[in-house]
Amino acid sequence: MADKLISKKKPAYPINTELYEYLSVYNRNIKIPVSYDDLLRFVGSIVVYDKNGEDSLWVRVYFAEHERDEIDLSLKRMYMILHGDGGEDALAYLTVDAIDYCTFGNSSPFRVKIRNILNDNHTYLYVKRADASRIYGLELEHILSPNNINFLVYEDTLIEEHVLGIPGDVFIDENLENVTVRGKKRLSKEFVKFNERCLIRLLGDMRAYNYVIVASYDFDQVQYRIRAMDFDQQCYEGKLNVYLPQFFTDNIEFVKMVSEGLQEESIEQYKKEERAATARRILGSQERINHLLECMSNDTISTPEKTAELKMGLNKLTGDKYFKKCDSMGEILKVAFNFVVRNYEDVNIYIIN
Repeated sequence: MADKLISKKKPAYPINTELYEYLSVYNRNIKIPVSYDDLLRFVGSIVVYDKNGEDSLWVRVYFAEHERDEIDLSLKRMYMILHGDGGEDALAYLTVDAIDYCTFGNSSPFRVKIRNILNDNHTYLYVKRADASRIYGLELEHILSPNNINFLVYEDTLIEEHVLGIPGDVFIDENLENVTVRGKKRLSKEFVKFNERCLIRLLGDMRAYNYVIVASYDFDQVQYRIRAMDFDQQCYEGKLNVYLPQFFTDNIEFVKMVSEGLQEESIEQYKKEERAATARRILGSQERINHLLECMSNDTISTPEKTAELKMGLNKLTGDKYFKKCDSMGEILKVAFNFVVRNYEDVNIYIIN
């Protein structure tokens, strides 16, 4: 299974000048009032338990009294920059309910709960150490998936909005058995498309706790969407199976559901639909994609060994000789996108010169 192919600890890659310039062009690189290092100044913490009384792997942190007001105000301003116009008119109606810290995973994020005291609605934002791999993943998610995602970068700090939905592992344990037969067929279709989407854009490590299930209620049915919420493994590993969610052990229930509920012809058709949709998104955002891939091609976000392994694996899978000429993960992704456009749209062009 792909679980055993994931590197124990992926290194964080710095953001180079070229990527910073890209982020500035698309309004992602904006000066923000709080940094990751600011939040590391907490003086104590307590364990956060989940609804079943088990350790959630998050701890709730607290700060010295003379720093708390400044940090709270900075986080509220950060929320207004991320979700509003940056103005301060609404600051008086916002409060910071909790700041949690997680040492599990590569990014060691802070999770901040912001609540509107007028109506008691709340949302979360995440403060993380900036990593080039993750930023490439976030941008590709925003451009090429059905989902927009909001984030900001300043120096070595990354701010991300919360991705709404039920974590995949929780959904499998608590919700899947209550999904109707028709609902499982729709969920199976979405898992096939999600699986294909991850492979096309080389987003790895989609174990069940790294994506969410979003249910949308229509007047006579429930539709499902699967959204990635972790992007650390964008174009990092060398093994192809890492980029296919079907090969992770904790996705086995979805794999069984697909095999039992969908015919091979339907599975292949859904794959083709996802390739065509991705090709249209590539062509529809050609200038931005080209700019991002140019940055990525000149960047280092993996090891030479993993890069060589992945390009040969994709060469074997697709028969596309251009993979063999790639020297970076960005170049591999260029060839992959060209392959998708050439083969799954009614056009015969290269998007990258």
